[in-house]
Amino acid sequence: MDQTATDPLVGDLLGDRYRITGRIARGGMATVYTAVDTRLERTVAIKIIHPSYAGNATFRSRFDREAKTIAGLTHPNVVAVYDSGQHRNLPYLVMEYVPGRTLRDVLGERGRLTPTEAVAVAEPVLAALAAAHRAGLVHRDVKPENILIDGPLTEPLVKVADFGLARAVEESAEDATGGQLMATVAYVPPELVRHGRVDARSDVYSAGIVLYELLTGSVPYRGKDATEVAYQHVECDVPAPSVAIGGLPPALDRLVVRATRRDPAARPADAGAMLAELRQVRAGDLTGRTVAHHTVALPQTRRPATESVEPVPRRRRPVRRSTLVALAAVVVLGLVAGIGGWWLGAGRYTQAPSLLAASRADALDRAQHKGFHVRWGPARFSETAPKDTVLSQDPQPGDRILAGGTITVVLSKGPERYRIPSLVGRDAGDAREKLEGMHLTVTTSQKYSTAVAEGQVVSVSPRAGTVVRRGAAVKLVVSRGPAPATVPDVRGMTVDDAQAELDDAQLQASVTEKTSTTVPEGEVISQSPAPDTGVDRDTTVKLVVSTGPPKVHLPDVTGEKYSDAKRRLERAGFVVRGLGIVRKDGRVRSQSPAGDSEAPKGSTITLVVI
Repeated sequence: MDQTATDPLVGDLLGDRYRITGRIARGGMATVYTAVDTRLERTVAIKIIHPSYAGNATFRSRFDREAKTIAGLTHPNVVAVYDSGQHRNLPYLVMEYVPGRTLRDVLGERGRLTPTEAVAVAEPVLAALAAAHRAGLVHRDVKPENILIDGPLTEPLVKVADFGLARAVEESAEDATGGQLMATVAYVPPELVRHGRVDARSDVYSAGIVLYELLTGSVPYRGKDATEVAYQHVECDVPAPSVAIGGLPPALDRLVVRATRRDPAARPADAGAMLAELRQVRAGDLTGRTVAHHTVALPQTRRPATESVEPVPRRRRPVRRSTLVALAAVVVLGLVAGIGGWWLGAGRYTQAPSLLAASRADALDRAQHKGFHVRWGPARFSETAPKDTVLSQDPQPGDRILAGGTITVVLSKGPERYRIPSLVGRDAGDAREKLEGMHLTVTTSQKYSTAVAEGQVVSVSPRAGTVVRRGAAVKLVVSRGPAPATVPDVRGMTVDDAQAELDDAQLQASVTEKTSTTVPEGEVISQSPAPDTGVDRDTTVKLVVSTGPPKVHLPDVTGEKYSDAKRRLERAGFVVRGLGIVRKDGRVRSQSPAGDSEAPKGSTITLVVI
């Protein structure tokens, strides 16, 4: 059966913009659909989260936060995130549509790739991860299912998807279950199993496992359940791919082993560093073969068997000393020129190490250990990089740099936050200037005040001491000085007395009516503005006046037995009073008020009984 045809979401319009046209795949945490962006007339992919995750409030908030962060990550090898929202109470992501298939599909068809193909796929994957690491993001779930491929494997178009989604799921699961391991177990780094913390080197480990699988056709660890596989990552060293498949390039073999070390410190520092090492491997021999130097037999001139060949001694011509000196000079000059050209060209350059995410001390130590100098650029705020860790560097990891050169490092100042100062009683202009200097958005309103002088701040919202983000809205209420008029308290007065009181205060009155079981008919229930509010003269004060309890239908009980009539009226919400010869079997001769009329609920009905 066509699953697309039976999927209830196919045909839905999401966010009044995205029309779902078909289903691509269904995974453990989400289903992916194709859709048409009706506004831009382009095909997009939409990932809709399953209800089992959508019902988790913690997941939803973290999903929204991660979506905003990922949307800022721009790289040709990263699946772009365009938009996010909710449909039928399910969160969704709108992403770039990438035609083709996943790397898992490719491995299912091919089994394994050649070293050349494996490197061609791994290089853009690492480039995408390196861009994320430079931005302070960790993927946390690198695996073939999250790698999309189009085109030939020798020159593929590769895109990495699902940045941050695993983090939202994992963190919400930690809140709910006390630390559930959410990464795909075949590619999980040991440190996530051990203590639940990951960094850029964790993505390097998972990428190394993916590269192992590309070369061998299988992952290094298998077991009867996920727990057994996870603890193999903790307790065992990943073997070299050549143990399973012969004829692999030794340099590629060594890179996989180095990337999958159990100790994160023994791995490349991040995806940028691993990418630089992979490019060095690619520049060498990827065939896995060694070059043999064979002895070549030179052709001989055939002579008749009867011919006697006598060696004729040749006279050696003496070589002049000046000629030897000249030749030596030419050779030396050639070597000097060659070495000098190499040195002026590529020889004096090396690759910049990765200092990203390191502390100030670690970055300095790491750079100096490799012979580089460090220049500290102006620190910048970051929502993702912790305070006093390396946010960016120039040159970037793996880029060319002069040996012994200088790396400019920018440290993170942490998230940009500001504490609202105490501003009550300060000049409104000064208060606005101070807040705008903190990159906050300021709005003002005015009110009369007898306690605060005109032009000074009466109140601020959020209140003083609150910590807010850059650009947060702050409201200032500024004093207009003493009010020309003060609203009197007219609650509980009759409407006529209230209007007279407001006239004396040079204020207007408008009246609306409302039923009330507590305020007598004709009296004021509430007023707006509130009592003692300072206002301009002729301001209208809105009065809500009671019409008494709500009126209900009063049944006609004349002629009925007194006991029946009393029960019927009490059920309708009235109080019954009997007059005359009040007996249970007595008959009601008359009632007041009369029956078949409207009477306030709870009022007393008098019955005359005979």
